[in-house]
Amino acid sequence: MTTTRRQFITSTTAAVAATALLPGALHAAGPAGKAQKPLRILILGGTGFLGPACTESALARGHAVTHFNSGRTEERRRETGRPSVVPAGVEQLYGNRDPNKTAADRKADSKPGGSPSTPPAAGAGAAPAVAKDPSSPKGLSQLVGKKWDAVIDTSGFFPRMVKASAELLAPSVRQYIFISSISVYKDTSVANYDESAPLATLADPSVEEFGKDFANYGGGKALCEKAAEAAMPGRVTNVRAGFIVGPRDTSGRFIYWPLRASLGGAMIVPGRPADPIQIIDVRDLADWIVHCIEGSVVGTFNATGPAKELSMKAFVEGVRKGVGASPTFTWIDDAFLKAHKIGEEQFPLYAPPSGETAGFHRCNISRALAKGLKFRPLPDTAKVTLDWYKSLPPELQARVAPQFVKTAKEEEWLEREKRLLAEWQASQPK
Repeated sequence: MTTTRRQFITSTTAAVAATALLPGALHAAGPAGKAQKPLRILILGGTGFLGPACTESALARGHAVTHFNSGRTEERRRETGRPSVVPAGVEQLYGNRDPNKTAADRKADSKPGGSPSTPPAAGAGAAPAVAKDPSSPKGLSQLVGKKWDAVIDTSGFFPRMVKASAELLAPSVRQYIFISSISVYKDTSVANYDESAPLATLADPSVEEFGKDFANYGGGKALCEKAAEAAMPGRVTNVRAGFIVGPRDTSGRFIYWPLRASLGGAMIVPGRPADPIQIIDVRDLADWIVHCIEGSVVGTFNATGPAKELSMKAFVEGVRKGVGASPTFTWIDDAFLKAHKIGEEQFPLYAPPSGETAGFHRCNISRALAKGLKFRPLPDTAKVTLDWYKSLPPELQARVAPQFVKTAKEEEWLEREKRLLAEWQASQPK
């Protein structure tokens, strides 16, 4: 597994850890118009990052939505007097993805949420211990005897759990949407890899932990896809998502760019202007998932964007336009940054188009495009995400974008950036 893939996973895994602390639902506009036929949609998860976006998109189309989760996020919000993140009218069922545990068995779970994977972020704080409650719903029991047109699985990480939910729901749902990841691919060093590329594997397929540097994540997601397909052959939509960005993304992987651009001044951009980058707005992904349900679209799809290759130059310019600021961009090569011990985590999303990551941001998405995947303008994503960030209280802003917080151990990024820019300018030929 490459360093950049580890970066992808770890940044993604942070995406929903702080969701329980965030303001209430955004109630985004969603896709235009109502669906011809209202459907019943079950979301396994639903209160993280992609889950709320899918909920809002489905509701905007006139569908009925049910959430199934442990209830931990809502419990934490009630305890601190914050409003629910679940829109009115959404049915809520409780239990545990592990059929052998109850909704109260949450300490060991540290349940991931969002997409594609979200264990608790460093510093987010552990979930409160919950006393054993014999009346707490066990496993998937609350799903028994109910029917839905489709299920969106945003919280499946280990094949045993996905197998349990897919087999239980097979008689009760028409379609299973599994949120996977482009991290399932064994090798992203070659550009234009598509859904037929070799997948990552696990030495022990029964392992149920992410492992050091999330080494088991990609192989585990690949096995989850197979488990869903085995339970519901021909009725599964495997969505291999790339970097999902936008409002409610607490990972800091995208907000860095609009936030830094909004501050103006000379701004470092790593690599070269022509280097590629791929992202997808969470609202676009959610709209397309609902579209796949309405159209009974099944199969395996890479889901990132945009439709045509996006360069880092176009990316930062789009962000600049969206936030209405006027920073100046200074491109600094990777060798200089590495020599000054600036790791790739300082510039989230970026991956140099060479070596092991040569093809990382050149994933082939033609299959998804052919099935209606669409994208809103990048400036809109930048503006809405920055507006969301500004709506957070200061302590949560610090968690989402810690680069811009000065601590006793580390200086604030802007201070360090100024020094790097000065050293870079001094190193250039006169």
